[in-house]
Amino acid sequence: MAQESKSKVAIVGGGPAGCICAYFLQNDFDVTVFDFSSPLRTLLPTGGGRCNLCHAEYDFKELAKNYPRGEKFLYSVFSKFSTADTVEFFEKIGVNTYIQDDMRIFPGSNSAKDVREKFLKALNKVKFVKEKVLRINDGFSVVTDMGAHKADYVVISTGGHASYELIKLSGHKIIEPKPALTGLVTREDFSSISGVSINDVLFTHKGVSGPAVYKISSLKARDKFPYNLSFNFVGDIDLQSALNENSHKSIKNLLSDYVPKSFAEFVLKDLKINPDEKCHRIDGKTRDRILDKFQNFTVTAVGTVPDGEVVTAGGVDLNEINPKTMESKLHKGIYFCGEVMDIDGFCGGFNLQNCWSTGYVASQAILALS
Repeated sequence: MAQESKSKVAIVGGGPAGCICAYFLQNDFDVTVFDFSSPLRTLLPTGGGRCNLCHAEYDFKELAKNYPRGEKFLYSVFSKFSTADTVEFFEKIGVNTYIQDDMRIFPGSNSAKDVREKFLKALNKVKFVKEKVLRINDGFSVVTDMGAHKADYVVISTGGHASYELIKLSGHKIIEPKPALTGLVTREDFSSISGVSINDVLFTHKGVSGPAVYKISSLKARDKFPYNLSFNFVGDIDLQSALNENSHKSIKNLLSDYVPKSFAEFVLKDLKINPDEKCHRIDGKTRDRILDKFQNFTVTAVGTVPDGEVVTAGGVDLNEINPKTMESKLHKGIYFCGEVMDIDGFCGGFNLQNCWSTGYVASQAILALS
């Protein structure tokens, strides 16, 4: 008796979301992943090449707070596939993990390449097709630059940087993508202190970067430029007592107890104060000017610089997706997962967690139909 053929699932996009979806479907469906580049290539730069898999937050509502866009949508998603489930999945495919002091979870190998190799090995029943998908016809016929492929279900997981025109053809609304988790170009010139880092703010030739700036850029992804940012680099210090206790020190050396000396000199010169002036010669008015500058260090952001773990704020409108299944509300049988949706998180493994969880939920919804 001939074996009954399996239903076909076409997954458009071989990134983290598409691949984890394929993993959970491969035993029950004929799964094909379409990607005109190399599958899971986007894993390689994550976590500085070490692959920050997820974040050690196990309460799904607390986890969802780390997403400027998508928080409420993710409640149902994370309740179905949590941080603990992510760790269990990776351990199952041979990737042991550990938790850093900052709660980021990394593979024991500290190698994104190692994670990619083991993940691809686990996708042993999945067919990868190196073709560019042009459109998805009713039916479903997945039309590529090389031909057409029939499918019973389609999962779109093309990430946050491509294929929006393909999705628009299906009638879905796309929230305009904007850069998030990115460095900022500033009106001020910080080239003389490029490379100096204070409190998770990194000064660059073009402006400011670093973890604190990435978070701000996400929160303000849809704000119009220019806008001002203010940083307190010294906390609530008693500068007068410090001046009294170090009367024969230079002001730059005193301030270097709180900030890098090169930054102290930069600020003092900007205030037209001699960096070598002795502390006992700093009067009350000058003291207040110095303190105000360090506690309210203001920069003017005029644009974004793509760097770091850049993601996009924007994508498929969440109002058109069922959060319990990832299925399109406009077209039955079409599912979305990962960054292609209007979901983005802060640095720390949150964007990959979105991929793992939404990819899993989409797979389970399709499995439920078999």
